[in-house]
Amino acid sequence: FRFKDSLAEDLRQADLVISHAGAGSCLETLEEGKPLIVVINEKLMNNHQLELAKQLHRDGHVLYCNCSTLVETLQSMDLSTLKPFPPGQPEKFALFLDKAVGFK
Repeated sequence: FRFKDSLAEDLRQADLVISHAGAGSCLETLEEGKPLIVVINEKLMNNHQLELAKQLHRDGHVLYCNCSTLVETLQSMDLSTLKPFPPGQPEKFALFLDKAVGFK
């Protein structure tokens, strides 16, 4: 599909997700607890997708590749090496924000 309002149900049903390295796509997948292969788009300005993919890989949460190495990555992947992504803690940010603007 070219566009879909929400991928939430698709993510819940997935055994493996292959995605571009957009921050939203990566975080949504990792928060769902799904193994993720990030395919970077090297043609983007400043190649920011590579930075995110490398950091998530260094932290042990994703595998990453580019389009030309995707098949090789799929053939050699070991998903058991991936670490769960820690859950977000929005309440900590809310407390920080309250303090920063003088509510507490």
